[in-house]
Amino acid sequence: GPKHDGKYLHSKIQELLGDTKLSQTLTNVVIPTFDIKLLQPIIFSTFETKDTPLKDALLSDICIGTSAAPTYLPGHYFQTEDHQGGTREFNLVDGGVAANNPTLTAMSQVTKEILMENADFFPIKPADHGRFLVISLGTGSNKQEGKFSAQGSAKWGLLEWLYNKGSTPIIDIFFQASADMVDIHAPVLFRALHSEEHYLRVQDDTLVGDAASVDISTRENLEKLVQMGNELLKKPVSRANLENGTFEPCEAEETNGAALSRFARRLSRERKLRNSFKLLIRDQKY
Repeated sequence: GPKHDGKYLHSKIQELLGDTKLSQTLTNVVIPTFDIKLLQPIIFSTFETKDTPLKDALLSDICIGTSAAPTYLPGHYFQTEDHQGGTREFNLVDGGVAANNPTLTAMSQVTKEILMENADFFPIKPADHGRFLVISLGTGSNKQEGKFSAQGSAKWGLLEWLYNKGSTPIIDIFFQASADMVDIHAPVLFRALHSEEHYLRVQDDTLVGDAASVDISTRENLEKLVQMGNELLKKPVSRANLENGTFEPCEAEETNGAALSRFARRLSRERKLRNSFKLLIRDQKY
């Protein structure tokens, strides 16, 4: 069976989220999961709840499903029901199987809403990604630890690929590959659109030992992660090197913390402008 039964995690998530549904979030969210019965990604999006009520699931079910990392936690099954009595079942595991870095998933959802002429979005061309402002926050990786090699894995069989010296090689590889493809594609996309300053990726790929683990939640390790996060804010903005995949400082002399502050100011101004525009439209109606 899985390394953990998930009972405490599930009960805590249910306690915190209660009966809150996807449509009731304070802001729009996009949460990737993977349905192992259908063998396809299931993207839960606030935008879709009006047109697809059977995907307006409890947030607790979605969060339990998207955190169900294979070998670590059990998959999650649940059903939804609409007002007409229709039902839909979900058999979910970790969304990282499909999108370990969901940046492009979120961008696709926004593009879709622009195509559908959603009034919440400024009327720009759907493919005008240069107008997007993207902040991508990583959870850290141990890429530079170099745990695996072709020579070392040459004689591995099924069991060794699944579990080897405390690691899960095949799962680590698939999850890292999924995230890396986005780290490669996203900055190239914004560079091609001459909008590099609109994309910020904050990631630490130098984690080692317990800090790189997904399930060591001791107070000591959690405090260490907080400390590493604070230190990361002081480091210069980095981009993925397309040749070796590691993160390297950009030429611009700006820290991650300063970049986040810059993005926050722009988002604040944008929100104020949109609210002013809505008030103007409302006044014109009356």
